[in-house]
Amino acid sequence: MTQQWTPESWRTRPVVQMPTYPDLDRLGAVETQLRGFPPLVFAGEARKLKRKLARVAEGKGFLLQGGDCAESFEEHSADNIRDFFRVFLQMAIVLTFGASSPVVKVGRIAGQFAKPRSSDTETIDGVTLPSYRGDIINSNEFTAEARTPNPERQLEAYRQSAATLNLLRAFAQGGYANLEHVHNWTLGYLRDSPASARYQALADRLTETLDFMRAIGINADTAPQLRQTDFFTSHEALLLGYEQALTRIDSTSGDWYATSGHMLWIGDRTRQPEGAHVEFLRGLQNPIGVKCGPSLTPDELLRLIDILNPANEPGRLTLICRFGADKVEKHLPGLIRAVARAGRSVVWSCDPMHGNTIKASTGFKTRPFDQIMSEVRRFMAVHQAEGTHAGGIHVEMTGKNVTECTGGAHLLTEADLSDRYHTFCDPRLNADQALEMAFLIAEELKKEGPRFIDDEEAMDAAE
Repeated sequence: MTQQWTPESWRTRPVVQMPTYPDLDRLGAVETQLRGFPPLVFAGEARKLKRKLARVAEGKGFLLQGGDCAESFEEHSADNIRDFFRVFLQMAIVLTFGASSPVVKVGRIAGQFAKPRSSDTETIDGVTLPSYRGDIINSNEFTAEARTPNPERQLEAYRQSAATLNLLRAFAQGGYANLEHVHNWTLGYLRDSPASARYQALADRLTETLDFMRAIGINADTAPQLRQTDFFTSHEALLLGYEQALTRIDSTSGDWYATSGHMLWIGDRTRQPEGAHVEFLRGLQNPIGVKCGPSLTPDELLRLIDILNPANEPGRLTLICRFGADKVEKHLPGLIRAVARAGRSVVWSCDPMHGNTIKASTGFKTRPFDQIMSEVRRFMAVHQAEGTHAGGIHVEMTGKNVTECTGGAHLLTEADLSDRYHTFCDPRLNADQALEMAFLIAEELKKEGPRFIDDEEAMDAAE
């Protein structure tokens, strides 16, 4: 791709997974309005995340990326955001303290409103309507009016993203993330779960460590890392008109940044090298991700890397692998070897959710927890065999007590799915399963030894 990049150059490329809006004048008016709105995130924050991901690429940290399959307008509330953040903090503590690894925290939140679909239409009882593509585009209600793409929904997505970010920043920087509160992060319905019992035991050890640190003069007042944390947001850059409207020039560097989220990724269905989504993301300076499915060949991956990260900038590119538990050994080693031979710096992350989706006998889509963890273990084992770093995990999860994925410590069955199956799109891990996953990953990471970093605070201060 040699043409000069502009925020709108994607419009000259073939585009897939985009809705057809019936009123283009109305769509244009909404995009014009969005261009005048304040940024949701800032270039300096995106640069800080890129630096942290560069250390992950070197094997000096671990990326924890997770959140909702698709955010819902109806479920947007302070309680839901808080409960998600609490579970996320618990997972991060398990990985940090249990595996002696710095954790880069990136949520699928404050912008994850659009979803790719396998079909443009859905038919129920002989009626065919456009597929539900996420609340930023249309509604899940099965009526012609609800399923018609409505550009006004982009304004609501922006407003909810702004409110969510405001609360997340308050939680991360305002004292809620203080490690001295580590015992208070457990959700009420988890208190009797096996994963929660393990967490409380870990929290007891952490409290003893904090008591020792206080005794030698290190506390939350003298070490801000103990009372606050860096938390970043991410989503799939699917609705390109919305993303373009929120793309701005950074006044300090003169570079273009997407201000809709700190990190954006390209899906497995939209990673065509000549396509619109790759064209759009190649010109941004944010850290970006690419979903890598079974159909991706080593040569195709190297071509994408050349387009998206031609300068081989560390921390710029995260490869999010989603094969299915039984396909990891077939596809992952070839990709790793090709990237290593080319001398490319990437973060290797595992998405164990999408390749392990099945249809239960009861009709619900689900994901067996054992298959999810099998893909994680196989992903990490391949990296160990290849001498590379298993850099992260990318999961769909929620703080709600849902019954959408089978298995886990409570051995949810297909018969349990109907109890609290709340997702409009794909099944998510509940808080208990997410925490259990964190412990299992920590055990795998401990086999590799600590992933210490060198003078992180000084490196961050270089901004």
